Amino acid sequence: MATGTDPQATTPAPAGGGTAPHGVHGATRAAIPARHLRSDRWWLSPAITAAGLFAFIVYSTWRAFAGDDYYAEPYVSPFYSPCIAQNCVPMKGGANWEIFGAWWGLSPALLILIFPLGFRLTCYYYRKAYYRGFWASPPACAVAEPRAKYTGETRFPLVLQNIHRYFFYFAVIVAGILTYDTVLGFRDEQGRWGHMGLGTLVLLANIALIWAYTLSCHSCRHIVGGRMKHFSRHPVRYRLWGWVSGLNARHMQLAWASLISVAVADFYVYLVASGAFDDPRFF
Repeated sequence: MATGTDPQATTPAPAGGGTAPHGVHGATRAAIPARHLRSDRWWLSPAITAAGLFAFIVYSTWRAFAGDDYYAEPYVSPFYSPCIAQNCVPMKGGANWEIFGAWWGLSPALLILIFPLGFRLTCYYYRKAYYRGFWASPPACAVAEPRAKYTGETRFPLVLQNIHRYFFYFAVIVAGILTYDTVLGFRDEQGRWGHMGLGTLVLLANIALIWAYTLSCHSCRHIVGGRMKHFSRHPVRYRLWGWVSGLNARHMQLAWASLISVAVADFYVYLVASGAFDDPRFF
């Protein structure tokens, strides 16, 4: 071929025996010596993604292991609700469930964060984000990854990504509890209803984004409209499927927006609980 990219070109076995390269360097792939032919800044997007995820990992790790300054009545950090350990700070009317006894001495956040964390780790978008950002698998479209072969998500531990739907069920439960916490934000420090502060708006924005991200999930879209052969026979499900599909088209943006909002909500509660900031009251 004139381009020198004969797709049937064979790749000789390495000297000394062994097997020929696999994956993007396999014998049946186009024989292009360059790793890629892109001239744009293709590396910028995965670099920004990796930096953003790394920043959240550092912040959330600090807050999850801190174990304090997560409740300032009537606000509770989304990192610590529901609080299911005995060493939780008592939350008036909140999700204080002492399921774990006194033997649990670590931060109570470590018991509950596994569910929203598992949901995001197995999320289709986040998988793409951290595969590209941290593992360069692949780093970008039309850019070969540095590995010799590709096994996808067929082996341990990546085969566990298939439990994403089950994490979705838990994520819905957690979102419901955080909604309840947001409703409690319409009280004052004495527990009287009919009040609202800046923290109430912060929690409202956070839960709205969490629900939007959760419902835009691919698993939710399949649960709502999957296996339907005749949309006309299921008008309600069809309408819901169309609504969820609209959210699904913005799944990436909602994933980032909700990730930022949950960190902002936690940090706001931290500032109020630690005494560094007084929550402004509107009424």
